Amino acid sequence: MAAPNNFRELGLSVIGLGTQYPPYNLTSKALDVLSERFYPESASMKKVLSINRFTGIDTRSSIGEPDHPLVNKEQAPSIKELHEIFMSDGVPLAVEAARQAIAEAKIDLTQITHIVSTTCTDSANPGFDHFVAKGLGITHQVEKVLLHGVGCSGGLAAMRTGANLALGHAARGKPARVLCVALEVSTTMVRSELNSIHELQETRIGACLFSDCASAVILSNGIGEPTEPVYELLGWDHKIIPETEQDLGFDVDPVGWKVILTPRVPKLAGAAIDPSFTDLMASLPQLPKDYQKPDDFDWAMHPGGATILTGAERAMNITPEHMRASYDTYMNHGNSSSATIYSVLNRLRSKDMDALAPGGRVREYIVGCAFGPGISVEMCVLKRNMAYGTRISGLQTPPETESETSDDGPEAALDEWAERPAGETRNDSDEAFIAQAVQSVDLD
Repeated sequence: MAAPNNFRELGLSVIGLGTQYPPYNLTSKALDVLSERFYPESASMKKVLSINRFTGIDTRSSIGEPDHPLVNKEQAPSIKELHEIFMSDGVPLAVEAARQAIAEAKIDLTQITHIVSTTCTDSANPGFDHFVAKGLGITHQVEKVLLHGVGCSGGLAAMRTGANLALGHAARGKPARVLCVALEVSTTMVRSELNSIHELQETRIGACLFSDCASAVILSNGIGEPTEPVYELLGWDHKIIPETEQDLGFDVDPVGWKVILTPRVPKLAGAAIDPSFTDLMASLPQLPKDYQKPDDFDWAMHPGGATILTGAERAMNITPEHMRASYDTYMNHGNSSSATIYSVLNRLRSKDMDALAPGGRVREYIVGCAFGPGISVEMCVLKRNMAYGTRISGLQTPPETESETSDDGPEAALDEWAERPAGETRNDSDEAFIAQAVQSVDLD
């Protein structure tokens, strides 16, 4: 069966998505608890705890609570201990997210031809993807690729890699069903970050932002049994911002991985979005005339932090409503590094997100964007299957937790920005406080 003839005959589509968050939700008080238990008061610790109350995150999804044994030992957990928790608590999340994506795609396990995975919170061999395949019950031979060193951009990097593998199969006339999986367990490294704040007297906010999540997509090359797309993948762009290696990273350490995040990152990211968007638009001349400017699209932006999102708004002259699923994910779950972008794409197609579309109009075309170490910029354009979304809208959102089913759930959290006039960006005292707090530090 020939691939569909659309957008240079790529024939690529996302036919299933899955998101699995762990059961616990950390409020800003969680960091206060561990700080008070194990560390003396200091200027840097007080500064980080103050910033922690103004990140814009209501809850961060986690595999445990502040009383979890791993983070309540006298010393910070070792890499070995962190790996054991990643495998015991993280891999089942990835298996479940993959099962959700496979179920929605309505494919048999034997139809999976490739698995492209990514994580920046584990580095064992064989990689976690081996155990995800095993947990799914995959016994046939599949082509596996595990991406390392791509951090928060990993989800889109995995999709880009999967797309190229799918096109390779298409060139050979073979069907491809690529399972892309992202898994991050970040909250267990809180003691490592607090150690550095205490010992080095640095203002580090990694412990305030990051959370745990697994997410997955199934990518099809359109050859073989017909499948209905959720999104069509039309094109992508990958760039490295020169001389920025020291600005964003996640470096190995005996007690985990250390977040590198300098105050330059929001400005660098904001400046890089427009050139990437311009180049991507130039590669897609077939786009409709009413999809040419940034505000013509809905945006699935990786919510690396509040200043990343507001910086994108200013750089591209878009509103929070254009990035409604990014804000919703950030406020309710935090930044889950590589796994977040698939969660945002999953959330974007739900009914309550549709209701918050700018001007009341849901966009058919979507720009996905994420930033990773390098600094790398990953961007893509997707076409949403509007009929499909109408039929299943709201059924594929992340699993509900107790906090999300309360009166203070996602809809309440969105009230902060959803009712502001179109075009007005977040420019409140909280953001100003954060910017002032971190502008003079080496690591934030």
